[in-house]
Amino acid sequence: MATTPTLDLLGAPLRLGPLELSPPVVLAPMAGVTNAAFRSLCREQGAGLYVCEMITSRGLVERDETTLDMLVFDPHEQVRSVQLYGVDPRHMATAATILCSEYGVAHIDLNFGCPVPKVTRKGGGAALPWKRRLLGSILEATVTAAASYGVPVTMKTRKGIDEHHLTFLEAGHIAQESGCAAIALHARTAAQHYSGRADWSAIGALVDHVDIPVLGNGDIWEAADALQMMEQTGCAGVVVGRGCLGRPWLFRDLAAAFANGVPPALPMLGEVAVMMRRHAELLAQYMGEERGCKEFRKHIPWYLKGFAAGGELRQSLGLVDTLTVLDGLLGRLDPTEAFPVAELGRPRGRQGNPRRVALPAGWLATRDDPAVDPGAEIGISGG
Repeated sequence: MATTPTLDLLGAPLRLGPLELSPPVVLAPMAGVTNAAFRSLCREQGAGLYVCEMITSRGLVERDETTLDMLVFDPHEQVRSVQLYGVDPRHMATAATILCSEYGVAHIDLNFGCPVPKVTRKGGGAALPWKRRLLGSILEATVTAAASYGVPVTMKTRKGIDEHHLTFLEAGHIAQESGCAAIALHARTAAQHYSGRADWSAIGALVDHVDIPVLGNGDIWEAADALQMMEQTGCAGVVVGRGCLGRPWLFRDLAAAFANGVPPALPMLGEVAVMMRRHAELLAQYMGEERGCKEFRKHIPWYLKGFAAGGELRQSLGLVDTLTVLDGLLGRLDPTEAFPVAELGRPRGRQGNPRRVALPAGWLATRDDPAVDPGAEIGISGG
């Protein structure tokens, strides 16, 4: 049974090596979302650790232009955090060295939770922890390289491939033995993708199984969910992903919740419009106005989810290409419209359906073969 923290301890700082996180909240890296603009926007709402989009070790070692372009940080981003993906221990060690020495990265998170078929069918992502020797080699190589710079390494994983092939407890032990500062568990299997409910009891089981901090991930849609997860599981912190899509103020709510403060009032549509404008402005700052506005388009449905903005206005916002046009369209929203409370606590972003996990031929036959298809070492960063 997991040790349940008292309410007084829920807001206790989370230590990752030399880093101290207060409140113990981490923004999950999300492809096409957690760029420098979005991280800055979230950081303006509340303290935490804000992780860059996934970077592939091969892309970094080979100096792929797209990968290097993603390694952009805001001047006020005091703690630079990057999620790194790879399947080759040598590449991972080299990539960690580059991140620490050339980019001033202060935290590296390793991705062993991706359920995307193009990754798992080669033995990468959420499929890789099944090969425990390979997992240990990757973790040890990366931790050793980063330790030379005093940079903590964490890992993120899922419960396993499916309910018949669970790996999270053994992966937690390997992470601890390899010197990882913490392990984050997305409490779903790869077969679930993002469907169904996260199994928080697995987080509690992992807390009981390891001595390093465990971070819980899965179904944190409101600040109260984070507190409930920590009370139920005894985890040391939370990782927030889809819950903040179109809702960067969730980090403000989390800060208040962990401080035992009064929950902030739900934003009216006028306040949401201000947040939308700030988001687009930041994207334009980093990408240029035209590209930034185009990048912003995909966020509009998340921001306006549940509001009464008409179809014609939504369609026009989906074609926005300048900040001036955006200002005119946002001005047509009713600033006094109340936040749609029916949307509280509901899933956001991708969900999908359970599906059989694509795996290499014979992958499940052995746990100790350290070999993996070189094709699993994808070169394109971002996910």
